Amino acid sequence: MKDPIFEGEAAITGIGTSIPPNRLEQHEVFQRIEESCQTDEHVMRWARRIFRQCGVDTRYTCEPDFLAEAGTCRYMPGEDGRLVPTTSERMELYRKESVPLALKAAEEALADARLDPAAVTHLITVSCTGQFLPGLDARLVHELGLSLRVNRIPLIFQGCSAGLKAIQLAKSIVESDATHVVLVVCVELCTIHFQPPSSREALFGASFFGDGASACIVRSVSNGEEHMFRLGKGQSVLIPGSEAEMTWKVGDQGFDLFLSPAIPKLLRTFLREEVQHLLDGRTLPHLWAIHPGGRGIVDAVQDMFALDDSQVFFSREVLRRYGNLSSATILFVLKQMRENLILHGENQAHGISLAFGPGLTAELLAFSYAANTEMLEVSGKDAAYV
Repeated sequence: MKDPIFEGEAAITGIGTSIPPNRLEQHEVFQRIEESCQTDEHVMRWARRIFRQCGVDTRYTCEPDFLAEAGTCRYMPGEDGRLVPTTSERMELYRKESVPLALKAAEEALADARLDPAAVTHLITVSCTGQFLPGLDARLVHELGLSLRVNRIPLIFQGCSAGLKAIQLAKSIVESDATHVVLVVCVELCTIHFQPPSSREALFGASFFGDGASACIVRSVSNGEEHMFRLGKGQSVLIPGSEAEMTWKVGDQGFDLFLSPAIPKLLRTFLREEVQHLLDGRTLPHLWAIHPGGRGIVDAVQDMFALDDSQVFFSREVLRRYGNLSSATILFVLKQMRENLILHGENQAHGISLAFGPGLTAELLAFSYAANTEMLEVSGKDAAYV
């Protein structure tokens, strides 16, 4: 018998990711900030601390201007009176750059699932870093060759947890009708909202957010599937009294982000109970796909559940190589996890995925990995889970 907590009727059967071409080295970003803030030692003390502790080595950006010297980069203006880009300028950059990134990730997910685009019945697009109409969903329909009757569902401005929320929504859609096939596409251009580094809040955004896109195919489990993540029980929780701990507002010069340093501490107050509720008394699984919203968040989850370093490796590695990609990040983590399971010839394993966003909101989803559909037949009987 299958375990309904970990093994539902829907599965992720294809994953794709993409990043823009402009690579940001953390020491170079810090150097530019230092050059633009030479007269403000208070800001520089925070910058040194944040960049040293954030757990990021490299990130990627769609904005080549970030590769320019501090004196010429519009996002880090010097004393020559140059204006920081307006919100409308940033939204135009988003409109131009988001579609190619999203398209590449979607194409990779379709190819990975060996799926004809015409088979997609539902398209869920996710983003919190930009908007335009006709939107990303409409552009993808035409660019990918999806049916003009595909059911389009945009999830807009919901923050880092929205990627896992979209997967849970896709799961519900597939479980309502086994013929439904859902394409989830997340794209975030976080760096276009870089603010002049004049405060601790602005430095958080400058230190660990990057750009990227991810996509996945969610459909009913069927014979012939390989290397799938079968989606189990999921839940969402809104934490009372935490509304001010993570905010994301539209300003005149981009979106203004605030992240409280108390977030890891808040996670410790409620997350254990939520995980216990999700698992309904079962032992903790081996696989942990944690959204790396920052090093402190991964640290908190690891300490809380006494996880070893291998269990949080993929979250830390994605953070180190790409930074926090907001909603797109969780599929980067799942993709790296799946590649490792394939590399080591694992047949099956149980897991849990966690993501956090404004609210504070926590999304939790239990899942199981299966190398092929034959492994599903022994699940819950004599299977030895990793």
